[in-house]
Amino acid sequence: MPKQLLKKIRTIPDFPKPGILFYDVTTLFQDGEGLKRAVDQLTERCDRYQPDTIVAIDARGFLLGSAIAYQLDIGVVLARKKGKLPYKTISTEYALEYGTAEIEMHTDAFAETKRAVVVDDLLATGGTATAAIDLVERAGGHVAACAFVIEIAGLGGRGKLGDVPVETLLDVSEG
Repeated sequence: MPKQLLKKIRTIPDFPKPGILFYDVTTLFQDGEGLKRAVDQLTERCDRYQPDTIVAIDARGFLLGSAIAYQLDIGVVLARKKGKLPYKTISTEYALEYGTAEIEMHTDAFAETKRAVVVDDLLATGGTATAAIDLVERAGGHVAACAFVIEIAGLGGRGKLGDVPVETLLDVSEG
């Protein structure tokens, strides 16, 4: 099954800068069967952790996280790029393979819920996921696990997430 999903994901060399091999999951999202398989498999893995919310990371994580939350009948908390949320926020800066970025979350995102699974399309160096975990904890929540379609294991991102369990559908082992 994983190889079938991988065939549906376009790879783009030297994007967004030379030396980076970009895994473009939009081609997976365009394929109804592939998207359904990925969402169903991620939902099954997320459900093991009994979350009461999904934290979806901007932007491809929004698509996956929303579909997973819908299937689990729970809500979604958005971890967005800086400046995109309208209410009071907390933010954190993090390193990417190719620079830095900043994400934020509403301060009241965990007023009603506590147990979350963080969802995104790809785990590479772990910067974005680590930032999301930090925001959840600062907002009063607990990250039960993280879930991704793809992991580039050779870049060591999993190791940066501490003791948070990691679920992935594909390991492309570059680095």
